Amino acid sequence: MILIYYNIDMNNDRIAEILEEIGTLLELKGENPFKTRAYTNAANTVRGTAEPFEKLVAEDRLQGIKGIGESIRSKITELVGTGRLEYYEELKNSIPAGLIALTQLPTLGPKKVKILNEKLGVTNIDQLEDACRQGKIAQIEGFGPKSEAKILEGIRFHRQYATKHLLIDAILISDHVLVQLRNHPDVIRCDVAGSVRRHKEVIGDMDFLVSSKRPSRVIDFFTNDKRVINVIAKGETRASVNYEGGIQADLRVVDDQQFPFALAYFTGSKQHNIIMRRLAIQHGWLLNEYGLFDQDEETRDAGNLIPCKNEEDIFNRLGLSYISPELREDQGEFEAAEKDNIPRLLEWTQLRGSLHNHSNWSDGFESLDTIASGAADLGLDYWAVTDHSRSSRQANGISAETLRKQIIEIKDINAKLAEQGADFSLLSGIEVDVLADGRLDFDDDLLSELDIVIASIHSAFAQPEAETTQRLIKAAQNPFVHMIGHPTGRLLLEREPYRIDIKALIDACAETGTWIELNAHPQRLDLDWRHWRHAKDKGVKCAVNCDAHRLAHAAFLRLGAGIARKGWLTPDDVVNTLKPKDFMNALSSKRRRYKVI
Repeated sequence: MILIYYNIDMNNDRIAEILEEIGTLLELKGENPFKTRAYTNAANTVRGTAEPFEKLVAEDRLQGIKGIGESIRSKITELVGTGRLEYYEELKNSIPAGLIALTQLPTLGPKKVKILNEKLGVTNIDQLEDACRQGKIAQIEGFGPKSEAKILEGIRFHRQYATKHLLIDAILISDHVLVQLRNHPDVIRCDVAGSVRRHKEVIGDMDFLVSSKRPSRVIDFFTNDKRVINVIAKGETRASVNYEGGIQADLRVVDDQQFPFALAYFTGSKQHNIIMRRLAIQHGWLLNEYGLFDQDEETRDAGNLIPCKNEEDIFNRLGLSYISPELREDQGEFEAAEKDNIPRLLEWTQLRGSLHNHSNWSDGFESLDTIASGAADLGLDYWAVTDHSRSSRQANGISAETLRKQIIEIKDINAKLAEQGADFSLLSGIEVDVLADGRLDFDDDLLSELDIVIASIHSAFAQPEAETTQRLIKAAQNPFVHMIGHPTGRLLLEREPYRIDIKALIDACAETGTWIELNAHPQRLDLDWRHWRHAKDKGVKCAVNCDAHRLAHAAFLRLGAGIARKGWLTPDDVVNTLKPKDFMNALSSKRRRYKVI
């Protein structure tokens, strides 16, 4: 498989985000609605364009794109060329930051924020909360008591996660920073540490570690990076900066002899480190970020340094096999390492395809031909097209008639690929909605015609736990459903999971031979890593999927593999590591079990 890396530069999604934000800011200022809509429409056009806008700008082909006028074209050109947009920055600076923050609450948009500002003079979250508690919001036309309650819940949720960031945002930065540091002549070794290295789904800040004989030069280089928007602190061997989006990053520069110990310490987790120190004490040693030392029996002070070339040496000294960073959560890793029983975890390059993806037949952005040729070029063996079913109107869900047409087109594409000698298959499928009463959106006759069927919930999130759980269990009991998609429905930093008994669902999947998805979309990473050991113990197979809406989202395979590793999953636990012939056999196993083929 060809290596796929995240892109921190001005890709289509990032350009679209900025255009959408400009539209929001203009709406807050009360600008002409036609002007506001122009930016929203342009954002949709950018997001729906298969070709990278970096390429379109470089080849001077923006004029040929319908729906993007001359003014917005020039702004996109500036964005792509410089990574910044002066108009956007000036617009942001012209509006109180507190007012912009209000639009980020899950229950408010720019129109409502503008009304609240005009009617009540609300300019920040604290003022909004006071107005809610005094019952002032409910008195405004178009709001009411329910709106007031939802706003208060949105404020609570926002405050809970205000200083948190998605893992992918941190990885985008860390990939960039590590490439720069590794090319610096004064850097001996470097790595990212903390929760990013442990692959936590949500992170607070970032930690970078470098070994060098000239720390001041490395510090200067780090703080002068073009992506740094603010230097918080700068010293001889440490610095703290802010990147766009508000992520704080700390850099520590140490002597190379200290590097393995500092890397282990700053990777954490806190509880993992506590046990590591206890183990060192049992051996008569002291372990900290500076090294592993002989302990003086009388003074308990650190004596001679016990040299270790890398982290593996540290673990071995303590009588442990190497523990991968993702597992360092005090969740059984020490018991396994003492017995040399740490599993050989999944590597993301072992994934041969993604089984949950969308095309422009529903809410994706690329054609079937583009997807097939692109996935084949990436070196993947298979790629499933699983567009939304008809009840997902918000996602342009397709009808039964349209799905049957898509099945035929996919067969034609595969025939052409075979003629060309391509070692790749495009799979037909559907992400079928599990309706509120547990029925599936399409009947079994249609589902039986597909290579792969994913059953997911996209509505009625507020049902009681027992009802939601039973909905998915009923879906798992259907012989034509291969897997349950994003089982808890969470959107990280945006929406809590719906209420569901995950253990009961896992048990049902084990009983029926149904797979469970690890949805690798950055906002989902669902099923959560904390549940995978139970699923693994029950024999439930995992499918690490991109939930891709454009081919560039194939990079999410790397993200999902990190979460799978954190859940102790090996290649044998993940179905889309299978070679094509074995995978197709696995696809038919449940139907054979139920004798429906």
